[in-house]
Amino acid sequence: MHRNTSHTKPRNGLVAALDIGTTKVSCLIARQEGTRPPRINGIGHQASSGVKHGAIVDMDAAEASVRAAVGAAEEMAGTNIHEINVALSGQVFKSRLVAYDIGISGHEIGDQDLRKILDPNRLASELPEDQEIVHSIPVGYSIDGNRGVRDPRGMFGDRLGVNLHVVSASANALRNIDTCLHRCHLNVESRVVGPYAAALSALVEDEMKLGVTLIDMGGGTTNIAVFFDGELVHADCVPVGGTNVTNDIARGLSTPVQHAERMKTLYGNCMPSPSDDLEVIKVPLIGEEQTGETNPVPRSMLVGIIRPRIEETFELVRDRLHAAGFEKLSGPRVVLTGGASLLPGVRETAGEILAKAQVRMAKPRYLEGMAEASSGPQFSTCAGLISHALETTGEVAGRTYRPKGQPATRMGRISQWLRDNF
Repeated sequence: MHRNTSHTKPRNGLVAALDIGTTKVSCLIARQEGTRPPRINGIGHQASSGVKHGAIVDMDAAEASVRAAVGAAEEMAGTNIHEINVALSGQVFKSRLVAYDIGISGHEIGDQDLRKILDPNRLASELPEDQEIVHSIPVGYSIDGNRGVRDPRGMFGDRLGVNLHVVSASANALRNIDTCLHRCHLNVESRVVGPYAAALSALVEDEMKLGVTLIDMGGGTTNIAVFFDGELVHADCVPVGGTNVTNDIARGLSTPVQHAERMKTLYGNCMPSPSDDLEVIKVPLIGEEQTGETNPVPRSMLVGIIRPRIEETFELVRDRLHAAGFEKLSGPRVVLTGGASLLPGVRETAGEILAKAQVRMAKPRYLEGMAEASSGPQFSTCAGLISHALETTGEVAGRTYRPKGQPATRMGRISQWLRDNF
């Protein structure tokens, strides 16, 4: 399939990735030297402020968090960065499949025809003013109505068609991110939607080809990516995450948020067990920190607060996939990643709610220099950004993903694409 590799080689072989999340801001700096695998030189992460459900709500606070995370990564790498690849999260992006065709007068199809059909100016006048294209990914071509063509170059026909997965994002949300980064003296090299970045790090090639749904469970959002035939065909976001579980515990047990987070980490579970009623947890009460007064509660009460919220999260994911027509597309495979997926019992709960036969947990693909502390599921998005930045330059052998760019028109319908493929 035709790939666009318009990005230039990273200056000095350096690439930097930034994931601005609801609970943490993560930054990775990697260096690529020749044909050697990339190596992580700098790692920085900071508790996030000024971000809610993946969107910036306090510019000054968000700027301080980004400065701290990037500064820590720069200090570890021993260098300053000026360009950065950033992940988009929250309900700022929209995903849709579109189709259209052009006349080619029966001549042999070449690169010029592909450039014409993937012209980035084609949708400029049709997009709403508040939307900008982030990704435009060809998921199949057709020649004279014959579909299923992977690479049309060298073939002949009168009309060349394309099915495109177009991901657009709120222009105002993008401006807020750009402004925040400019105040930190950083320019945006590329934007990647969070679930796409996480998938590049957490999924394997066979999963992408056979069909898979990736669920990236973060602090304030749960991102969804559906892959089929090796391509991203759907992306979505649910504004619920691990922070909601923590807040439920704090409210339900009348305990400070920091203690609720600690109890979730130490004793939390989505799956009830017979011993839950026998195990007692001492819960500090709000306003009683000075006296040290605690309220003993059975562990079953904690599980009873956590499980409904996790169930609700997967029910929302299931409903979103069903509404978009992708519930059955990914087959029986689901992959979980993100910090909130570390909660015990999440995998089993996902299997129950999504009625999937195969659910696995994923950590980011290993990158040389990744510290153990930053190689967990909560860093999948950042690690995927590094892979995306290097692969769009054509520097990583074997896989070259197209960067953001070429838009489509609004002519096609998702149902037609599904009929053509199933």
